[in-house]
Amino acid sequence: MTTPVDFYFDFSSPYGYFAASQLDELCARYGRSTIWRPILLGAVFKITRQQALTTIPLKSSYAAHDLKRSARWFKLPFQIPSPFPISTTAACRTYYWLYDRDAVAAKALAMTFYQEYFVNNQDISSPEVCASIAATLGHDYAAVTAAFADPQVKMRLQLEVDAAIERGVFGSPYIVVDGEPFWGADRLPQLERWLAQGPW
Repeated sequence: MTTPVDFYFDFSSPYGYFAASQLDELCARYGRSTIWRPILLGAVFKITRQQALTTIPLKSSYAAHDLKRSARWFKLPFQIPSPFPISTTAACRTYYWLYDRDAVAAKALAMTFYQEYFVNNQDISSPEVCASIAATLGHDYAAVTAAFADPQVKMRLQLEVDAAIERGVFGSPYIVVDGEPFWGADRLPQLERWLAQGPW
């Protein structure tokens, strides 16, 4: 099988950040490409009636500890940013605007958004911050800013979110290979076994 692996994530998801740092290299070892599909967990949570782990009583202190431990496991720089969590509409619109022009550049931008948020504490809920980050990678600031209000870009994101929900995506990261879903950065070893050996 050589079909691409679909990677669903929210830019406000630390576990999405952890998975993003590993996924392409992992898939490439087995001849697979990836399609990165950022979504809005806020829209998903309206259906699942969930909330961010760090806002849930009892779970919140464990989550904060686990995030730092997981970052060390993946050997990634990480801090819980402030504010957290955030709306990632601006980052998603920027991503899809660029993706439709240059998918490779969009993936690089996505990883930069993650790093700026979880390493440098940049508030990527801000359209201006997103445009500034994009500009550091050589993209036109004015064009990115204009994209935020573009009805086609808005619809593009809406369609991606709707399609993800229709597919059953309920969290981040959510990875689909050959129709098989894997939820969570801790499922990467299972994903690798699937890529290496197929179904079990």
